[in-house]
Amino acid sequence: MTDLERFFRRLVGNLASTDPARLHRPIPLEDVRLSIVPYRVNRRALGLESSEDYELVLLRLCAGEGGFVRTEPEDARARFAQELRGTNPDLDILGAAENVLLTLRSEPLARALGPEPEVSYAPPAPPPPPQPSDVPEFPELDEPGEPEAPTDEPVPPHCLYCGGALPPHRTINFCPHCGQSQTVAVCTHCHGELEPGWRHCVSCGAAVGQG
Repeated sequence: MTDLERFFRRLVGNLASTDPARLHRPIPLEDVRLSIVPYRVNRRALGLESSEDYELVLLRLCAGEGGFVRTEPEDARARFAQELRGTNPDLDILGAAENVLLTLRSEPLARALGPEPEVSYAPPAPPPPPQPSDVPEFPELDEPGEPEAPTDEPVPPHCLYCGGALPPHRTINFCPHCGQSQTVAVCTHCHGELEPGWRHCVSCGAAVGQG
């Protein structure tokens, strides 16, 4: 937005908030300078650093630049435009001019009454982040952990029949609790290994204990 556009918008906004009916009637130039958009009150909103900058923008507006207003009488507008064409415009010409009226043109007025250009053409805001309830739930996968280290502790021996503990670090042939033999039985037919309590060999089907 240029300084001139910002000045015109400020002029329209101040009138709309104080006396909207004046938006459609000729406005004395003196009222613009002294009461509607005075420099000291509006300099921050106008973004102008000095009163000379303010007077130069107002002179451009009155000279018809941008087509924002119609300046009457026409010879006053022509004097303003001629002064602007000089290398060092005499800004006192605004205060010396008498009976100069400014009429806001309809199309620029309608645009100024609308939203700021930066707002109306701003990209849409990004959608809000999903709430926890909107996030699909997935079962948590167990992260692979380190394999369990093998234990070096030996498993104590137990009886094959009654489960009683056998004395370690010794050769055990019979259980001290039930008296059963702790040696591995072998099938007499196929020499397959037999488990305690079996009546038949799982490999050949021979009856255990039969020659």
